[in-house]
Amino acid sequence: MTDFDPVSMLRILRSHDVAFVVIGGVAARLRGAPLLTQDVDITPEPTAVNMGRLAAALDAMEARLRSASETEGVAFPLDADLLATKQLWTLTTKHGDLDLVLEPAGFAGFEELADGASPLRVATQPDLYVEVASLSDVIASKEEAGREKDLAALPLLRTTLRESTPD
Repeated sequence: MTDFDPVSMLRILRSHDVAFVVIGGVAARLRGAPLLTQDVDITPEPTAVNMGRLAAALDAMEARLRSASETEGVAFPLDADLLATKQLWTLTTKHGDLDLVLEPAGFAGFEELADGASPLRVATQPDLYVEVASLSDVIASKEEAGREKDLAALPLLRTTLRESTPD
């Protein structure tokens, strides 16, 4: 829909009090890996209340289903019950692409990821903190997923982890 603006997406999610963990490339980037990505991946807490908050945040972002044939995406009902029916939603928003991954590869979901996550400040935003998966969890998920693009990122992620871990 527009240029990729992950800060705006994360700010909207936080302003709606959505409980989530940032995973994937943005998590790796926030953890110090010089990895490029074109979407934000999150694992939301799957409670009914939180999924309602998520639906409201997605509405504020003008979220639509990503589609190869429809550049603006496909409209769908932004409803908490519907969001809970799938493990993966690939969306486009007015701030770029957003993936909702309820069960990332190698993990049972939000609770398991939240155990290893910690709050990090987003970019130069002094008031914006989000829960971010640990770099070791990002690596484990990419290993488990086994997609070509994930496997290609692993050497860089492992190097970043080694360099950020005290001896």
